[in-house]
Amino acid sequence: MHVITTHTNADFDAIASLLGAWLLYPEAKPVLPATLNRNVRDFIILYENTLPFVHHTELGRSTITRLTLVDTQQIPYNLKNIAGDVKMHIIDHHELQQQPTPGAVVSLTETGANATLFVEQLRDMARRLSSIEATLLLLGIYEDTGALTYGSTTPRDLQAAAWLLSDGKARLDIVREYLNYPMSASQKALYEQLIDNMETRTIHGHSIVIGPAQVDRYVEEISSLASRIRDLYQPEGLFILVQMPDHLQMVARSITEAINVGRIAERFGGGGHPRASAALVKGRQLAEVKQELMRLLKLEVQPAVTVAQIMSKGARTLAPSDTVRHTAEMMERYGHEGFPVVDSQTGKIVGIMSRREVDKARRHKLDGAHVRQFMKKGEFFVTPGDSIDTVQALMTGEHIGQVPVLNRPGGQIIGIVTRTDLINLWQSSTHREPSQLNLASQLQKALCPDLLNLLREAGELADSRGDSLYIVGGFVRDLLLTLLLSADPAAQSKTSPRFDLDLVVEGDAIALAHQLQQRHSGRVRSHSRFGTAKWILEQPIQFVPGLADDCTRLASLDFVTARTEFYRHPSALPEVEQSSIRQDLHRRDFTINTLALDLGPDSFGELLDFYGGQSDLEARLVRVLHSLSFVEDPTRMLRAARLLARLEFALEERTAELLNDAIDLLAKVSGERIFHELELIFNERRPDRALRIIDELDILAAIHPGLVVDELFMSQVDTLRSGLSRTPWAGIEPQPVHYLGLMSFSMARDEVDSLVERLNLRTHQRATLKQVYKIKRSVQRIAHAKSNSQLYHLLHPTNDDARLIAWLAIDNAAARAQLERFQADLRHVEPLIDGHYLKQELGLSPGPLFRDIIEKLREARLDGKVTSLADERALAEKIVAENPV
Repeated sequence: MHVITTHTNADFDAIASLLGAWLLYPEAKPVLPATLNRNVRDFIILYENTLPFVHHTELGRSTITRLTLVDTQQIPYNLKNIAGDVKMHIIDHHELQQQPTPGAVVSLTETGANATLFVEQLRDMARRLSSIEATLLLLGIYEDTGALTYGSTTPRDLQAAAWLLSDGKARLDIVREYLNYPMSASQKALYEQLIDNMETRTIHGHSIVIGPAQVDRYVEEISSLASRIRDLYQPEGLFILVQMPDHLQMVARSITEAINVGRIAERFGGGGHPRASAALVKGRQLAEVKQELMRLLKLEVQPAVTVAQIMSKGARTLAPSDTVRHTAEMMERYGHEGFPVVDSQTGKIVGIMSRREVDKARRHKLDGAHVRQFMKKGEFFVTPGDSIDTVQALMTGEHIGQVPVLNRPGGQIIGIVTRTDLINLWQSSTHREPSQLNLASQLQKALCPDLLNLLREAGELADSRGDSLYIVGGFVRDLLLTLLLSADPAAQSKTSPRFDLDLVVEGDAIALAHQLQQRHSGRVRSHSRFGTAKWILEQPIQFVPGLADDCTRLASLDFVTARTEFYRHPSALPEVEQSSIRQDLHRRDFTINTLALDLGPDSFGELLDFYGGQSDLEARLVRVLHSLSFVEDPTRMLRAARLLARLEFALEERTAELLNDAIDLLAKVSGERIFHELELIFNERRPDRALRIIDELDILAAIHPGLVVDELFMSQVDTLRSGLSRTPWAGIEPQPVHYLGLMSFSMARDEVDSLVERLNLRTHQRATLKQVYKIKRSVQRIAHAKSNSQLYHLLHPTNDDARLIAWLAIDNAAARAQLERFQADLRHVEPLIDGHYLKQELGLSPGPLFRDIIEKLREARLDGKVTSLADERALAEKIVAENPV
């Protein structure tokens, strides 16, 4: 007998996999496990007659000679009569947890849902599914991928779901009903207790939530509560501990390989896989288990910060035969405090030569002595995956300040970690540099009293917690620039502070937001993974004194924990971790955006300027913070252009060189990110200035060589922004697609296609650009259209935006006049007779003739051949007579 089964407490992915395997092996018996999640159980009860499942009690005494396990790697405890030489096949989407039974076939797939593997095979077989079968398979995919939103979701999951929906078989209404299943009364009470008791711990740099609770009766499906809590708090690791009358139940979830919850559950007698696990603990109390869990977390959780994240790539080395004089020259030239010493023959590290040894040798006039005589001897190194603790232990134990990084033990030097790297990593707010400027009075002028008092209170609350609060970024830049340009009212009017605040907390941003909410009501939405919180105010607060505009009122305040960023490769999105204010400011794009204002009670309004932002504001320069800035994030090139245009600044000379050197890296940036930056430019007060700058810097050509910004374009933009009042497009606000359409107007069809793909434009934007091209190709036919109906057929398939772009760009007065006429008079022309009239008054049945009549009536009305309902009816009757059914 061939049996297919899955794990106990089965979810929809498990049962969908059970169905999928049966559809592939219809001769087998798909056996339900002893326990099912409540929503799964109710689904099966409702659709039992249409599903092939059997209960384990129905198997009888037949021997199981072939066993297929889906979404699990363990044989359920209640499965009996398994032959000793059973042929076993494991089909799972989790990592291999233990060595399988000898002879077992193991099929592991890297998908978000296990059901995806079966759907792919069914699709390839062109297997027809019933509506309930397709819906159950879709339930499995949606549940295990969080409706295709979890980080573990793969393109294969999306494609499988799309196939299930493509022929209309899968029912999304049923999926929605069973995935949003209400909690039972006992589950709700336990859920509320877990939320009240929730603790957030940071272990080795990872955010871990622990939820302890105690109940006096059994509560089913704690795993479903864990899913709800995970979606609410979004921690990297989650551990639910529930003390029940006769046992303690642990449910654990993880979103990172650094927290292997399966291995931790095994220590309590349970099991699972690295991302999800459970354990049933008997004979131990909640406090004891929680204490043991904390101990295991410190042992098992991998560090969030590794050598790879703080090391400097590349390393200059010395040979044992180099002289002390040469070493001193290297130190002076490069500013390094020490170098690895490498044997030129073996390539192995044989020591470290530090400034301390160099100074000692030179005091004794031994400049010509060899390095081998004074170096600290030993094969000192770490690897990229080593923890910061490993580096620190090596530095303190061997009294060295520089540690080489090898790609692997015995491998090549790929970088170096220094004592300064560790200091920068751990630097606290006490190391910030003082500033001579205090902008408290400028803040008082720029902000309304209610908002100013709220910021003072927030700063005091943060200080009482041992944290610090700052305003950072563009608001501070514009506030200081307004002060610097106070003697020039015209320039000052261009730089009034923006109506948003970036608030950075050196400490716990989420806790601060909750404290403020408790004092003033409102709501807080937080993301513990990123250390961010949005405090939604009970009533919007006025931002600028004397203005009551909605745009100058704040409905919420955003708090962000100070963080630093690491880029794994050029143009990659950054990875972040908690840090000091200095490191937080260092991750920003340009020096003029690294300014911050302290909101602490003893230093309210004090300007923090670690990186020369004030000097560059005074010099009216845009400068990057370091030489790899554009390499790490090429989109900063477009942001530079936006600032240059808005502030009328110049690009600092070295920054211009770095931008030019990195411009080819724009090709590696996704179209969405590039178009997002272009949209920000298009929404500027004077986008034409920024567009001219990105053209002059060759950024535009790097995005797409067919984009054009010239004097004609500038003239067209002027008309778009201020010359439409007497046209049929009056009142239309300039949109990003208008600028993009004008810039791409001269492109050939294949160039337009490549542009929309490169920028991954939205559906309307794609359609608009392609319609513009069609209008351009039809200019002569549009200009010489002899009748209104002919013009209508040429332009009706296009939208308002496409016609506006074409009107602005076409160099043909007759065609432009026709576009205006269509937009003003023809686009909404419809006959008086419609389908309802044809049915009710003329007794016609719906069919192809309907559309033919309506089209001919519209043409006749456009061309003035009919002017009344009577005229239209006569024409309709004539058409019917000429086309008898």
